[in-house]
Amino acid sequence: MIYFVGAGCGAADLITVRGMKLLQLADVIIYAGSLVNPELLNYAKKDCEIFNSATMTLDEVIAVMLKANKENKTLVRLHTGEPSIYGAVQEQMRVLDENEIPYESCPGVSACFGAAAALNLEYTLPDVSQSLIITRMEGRTSVPEKESIESFAAHGASMAIYLSAGMLEELQERLMKGGYESNTPAAIVYKASWPDEEKYICTVGTLASTAKAKGISNLAVILVGDVIAKSNYSLSKLYDPEFETGFRKSR
Repeated sequence: MIYFVGAGCGAADLITVRGMKLLQLADVIIYAGSLVNPELLNYAKKDCEIFNSATMTLDEVIAVMLKANKENKTLVRLHTGEPSIYGAVQEQMRVLDENEIPYESCPGVSACFGAAAALNLEYTLPDVSQSLIITRMEGRTSVPEKESIESFAAHGASMAIYLSAGMLEELQERLMKGGYESNTPAAIVYKASWPDEEKYICTVGTLASTAKAKGISNLAVILVGDVIAKSNYSLSKLYDPEFETGFRKSR
């Protein structure tokens, strides 16, 4: 059996209990060595075969999977964060489907949630924003035109922008072109939940200068939106004494 497991955004103890147990059961582990915390490999059995996908091609990764399946071994493909977000898992699953090899997925904590925890932040404050947009700038991987930074910025919702820390001058210009004011609250969270985590509150108009001053050009998630100010929001109706639920009568 093959399991795609989300490693979480950094700290070794942020992996799910299910993910940890799968690592303990694995006969073979292929982990994303460029970003996954190597401490997670301490959960592996002593005789577990371990491969670092940072040095491998897709064909090489698939070859290890096919071999493990043929030998009836349990294999864990350990991906960064939450594999469904920029995890490049579908291309692996397609080959497994073609070969009629069973697999399952185990979710993980994505960087935007690690960043929110670092800032004690709620993305969905009543009367401020009720939506979170997760997106990225174009790099080696293109972004559909209909999903441009400008089009998403027009909503004024909370945004978490991945894989863009090295393009902040362009990003801030496009955010403002789309509709955010230059003084809209923003944040840069570098290596969320890792021991060397760094976090900086700034504005859309000062994203680039803040990152430059702090020497950050990668491994950071960029957050944008008025929720970062933690102000001018309404209280949740869930705990309003006049709001009745299936568990509580109105008072």
